[in-house]
Amino acid sequence: METLKKQLKKFKEPDANKARDLLSLADNLVRKSVWIIGGDGWAYDIGSSGVDHVLASGHNVNLLVLDTEVYSNTGGQTSKATPRGAIAKFSVAGKRSGKKDLGMIAATYGNVYVAQIAIGANPNQTIKALTEAEAWDGPSIVIAYSTCIAQGIDMGNSMSHMSAAVQSGFWPLYRYHPGHGEDERPFKLDSKAPTIPFRDFAMNEARFRMLERRDPETAKYLFDLAQDDIDERWRLYEQLTQVKRSLPSGGLDR
Repeated sequence: METLKKQLKKFKEPDANKARDLLSLADNLVRKSVWIIGGDGWAYDIGSSGVDHVLASGHNVNLLVLDTEVYSNTGGQTSKATPRGAIAKFSVAGKRSGKKDLGMIAATYGNVYVAQIAIGANPNQTIKALTEAEAWDGPSIVIAYSTCIAQGIDMGNSMSHMSAAVQSGFWPLYRYHPGHGEDERPFKLDSKAPTIPFRDFAMNEARFRMLERRDPETAKYLFDLAQDDIDERWRLYEQLTQVKRSLPSGGLDR
């Protein structure tokens, strides 16, 4: 683009006016990459209807969700991304309900590219997911595990903490690519089956440790449920890897 602009500026009369007209339109000749970036409080919660509207539009728009699992910028309030058993504002006794599965909700549209990533656990999968989302001619949403001081961790260990989140199954890595052919399975699990218990991962975060110190009985109950959440979600995701699905022959509905 810069080369084109430089060449257009070199034109002399009588073609200079035409060159200037084209120069004013030059930026429109380049395909734009549109990304909407926000946190989990926006995507899962207060702005969820807007997110849903964009995904349902069929337009070539990419969404990147930086998921800290809490309203980080407004003081650490609970969001629908907050996991079961975590302490946050408005969940001071530990969040009772499970986390909303935003990715699977988006995948139900059938024509939305969906990925869940954690750069500290698998940078190659992160790059692949972002590249595929950008290349997909339709709506895309990429959900990125994002560490935060509100989780009560040593932020210097963010990369290894992401890796532990994936190893425990707390944050499975996957890609759902709706553009595969009829014989393809669009759902790809990019992480291995959990190898460490949820509690071993959770005890590295103050938001879980605080509950165990305050109320060990409730903590055990909620942590057991959280482990059940992980186990059940993994079984579901494994089943999805075997499901064959393709877009209608007409492709995306514009």
